[in-house]
Amino acid sequence: MDWLERTAKLRQWTRSGTRAPHKPLLVLYALARFQQDDGDALRYSAVEGDLKRLLAEYGPANPTTPAYPFHHLVSDGVWEVRTDRGAGSPGTGVRELRATGATGRLAPELRAALRREPSLLGRMARVLLDLNFPPSLHDELCETVGLELQQAEVVEVSAVQRRRDRRMRDLVLTAYEYRCAFCGYDGRIGAVPVGLEAAHVRWWAFGGPDDVENGLCLCSLHHKLLDKGVLGVGEGHRILVSQSFVGHSAAAGEHVVALAGRPLIGPQPGFGRIAPEHRAWHASQVFHGDPRPVPAA
Repeated sequence: MDWLERTAKLRQWTRSGTRAPHKPLLVLYALARFQQDDGDALRYSAVEGDLKRLLAEYGPANPTTPAYPFHHLVSDGVWEVRTDRGAGSPGTGVRELRATGATGRLAPELRAALRREPSLLGRMARVLLDLNFPPSLHDELCETVGLELQQAEVVEVSAVQRRRDRRMRDLVLTAYEYRCAFCGYDGRIGAVPVGLEAAHVRWWAFGGPDDVENGLCLCSLHHKLLDKGVLGVGEGHRILVSQSFVGHSAAAGEHVVALAGRPLIGPQPGFGRIAPEHRAWHASQVFHGDPRPVPAA
């Protein structure tokens, strides 16, 4: 049994690029717990709060419940659920999961494979991260769930392999003349840009192409905030700032809140602007809440 292939093919509800990271988040959480305590069963009522926070932080803005992946992940062959009555899940009802003392953990065959081959855990986690989240969130997500991964744990899964275009970074930074499209930052050490990155508006993991019309040159801070849904790009290629963002310091006001309504800096003539379909995807699948009103002139 190829656990990497099975991990890559977790059955997720999807439609027109809609994100549904419920199962990947639960498996990442379970892998972290296995790493810590060798796979003790997770009682739903005890981990429900953790899973809710993960979905709120790393999932789309629409309301959801961790009961769905807790039940449905069984069908993927990597998870088992038991209740006070024995093996089997009582369904997706939160009350039933709580009342029956439902517990879940990685399937017995998978636990055995992880014990035989310790490096499998890290490789499975890399597959889940690469296929469901942008690189800017990987380290943070691992820290949040408690996973410790070695940087060398890299894997290619043939059934889902899609090559990134290594030219994208150079093309995007050139298009925006080596300046952050949000704040104008253009730091260098000698001739080498420092703290500037090529950001995907529509995530690569969800069909976002490696081209300028899906890219922004952003400083490290604003790249992270774009991927976290704090910032976005609206009509007229103006910057959106989420009303959910809270920051009382002068730095938060200057570097985030004050961006609301500002036009993007760039791209230079001859390069395409962000395509409407990629802006729309980010607005519906990543951006959190409603945008802040544009300050009066």
